[in-house]
Amino acid sequence: MPELPEVETTRRGIAPYLEGKRIAALRVRERRLRWPVPEGLEAQVAGARVQALERRAKYLLLRLDCGTLILHLGMSGSLRVLPATDPPQRHDHLDLVLEGGYCLRLRDPRRFGALLWCPDSPEAHPLLRDLGPESLSADFDGPYLAQVAAGRRVPVKSLIMDSGVVVGVGNIYASESLFLAGIHPQRACRRISAARYARLVGSIRQVLTAAIQQGGTTLRDFRQADGSPGYFALSLRVYGRAGAPCPRCGAPIQARRIGQRSSFFCPHCQH
Repeated sequence: MPELPEVETTRRGIAPYLEGKRIAALRVRERRLRWPVPEGLEAQVAGARVQALERRAKYLLLRLDCGTLILHLGMSGSLRVLPATDPPQRHDHLDLVLEGGYCLRLRDPRRFGALLWCPDSPEAHPLLRDLGPESLSADFDGPYLAQVAAGRRVPVKSLIMDSGVVVGVGNIYASESLFLAGIHPQRACRRISAARYARLVGSIRQVLTAAIQQGGTTLRDFRQADGSPGYFALSLRVYGRAGAPCPRCGAPIQARRIGQRSSFFCPHCQH
């Protein structure tokens, strides 16, 4: 599933083609996505101008002069900017046709993505209102993470993957960040010092920033907005490397299920 770096990479790739442009038409070929594309949305957005393309967690927010389109890529969705005359392929479910002859095309083989309409503030939308701070924002720092972790018995990996605590730390990036911080993913939150939480926040920022700079992580379905893969997979230190030597000490990387997700760590470097 595309995570924050993949969604941010997509946003940066398509924003120059959308911002300031007027929508000529919305063409919906398949309404049955994760949530049905609202009936009448085509008429609602036709003629509107895209004022900005923003991201909140894994949601893309197309702020129009009459409301906001909320777009989610689901598990296998991708966005491309193409000539509007290019014939759609299988799984190309909708086109946002822009003035000038180009369109933003959503391809989603599994149909777990979404396109929703919010006439008011999207921050109050049920999908967004309970989200924690952005992982790269100033609101997410060591004291904040230590405070929300205080007294909790859950594994620290589960904590940083909780979108109500912080957004953007998906499974891959949680494993990588905990390795950099030297913290075992199964360690209980209440058994970690404030200093180590500050180090963890720094590691999360480092990992996510590097992933965005390298275009995200391609493990199976993800492609950047121009169709090329993300290259952060080449930089993974522990994720998906069970049995391989730790890049620090040489001990075999171990794998374990934590919170129903595969977790990778070095038993010597992380404690």
